[in-house]
Amino acid sequence: MSAESIPGLRDRFGSGRRTFRTWRGQRPFWAGLLTLLGGLPIMYFPYAHLTLGSLTVRMATTAGSGSLIIGVLLVVLGLTMWFQASARVFAGVAAILLSLVSLVVSNFGGFLIGYLPALIGGCLACAWAPARKATASAVPDGTAASVVSDEPAATGIGTDEESTNGRHSAG
Repeated sequence: MSAESIPGLRDRFGSGRRTFRTWRGQRPFWAGLLTLLGGLPIMYFPYAHLTLGSLTVRMATTAGSGSLIIGVLLVVLGLTMWFQASARVFAGVAAILLSLVSLVVSNFGGFLIGYLPALIGGCLACAWAPARKATASAVPDGTAASVVSDEPAATGIGTDEESTNGRHSAG
């Protein structure tokens, strides 16, 4: 076994980076990250203690448990966006609603530090769509080419000479 046959650190790092890039491209990664990061200040600030010299400022509110619940739910929704991409719309709408509720319950949504990322993350989750799958079709020279069709598949539509993919020509 030679030194060239053992994968080096650079090869392992490059392989890990490519794997992470592929994983990240198959789900609403940035939506989940922003939602997760938005939940952290929302659940932290109601329990934080700020010390200025000998003066201690407490941010404890009567809605501290509500803030904790909202923050934990936003973190869970961020993880849901990562690991259950099929539930992205539900998680996005829930993140938007929870971030709006955090304005009232949790010190203006964690002083807007948690509200804005959670709101943007929820919007990104609702807007994200998985990449289209490429279909292989035969080319006259015998090789297969990948074709992505913008037209929806015509299922259950009878064939008609004037029809293309279920749509009639306009004239």
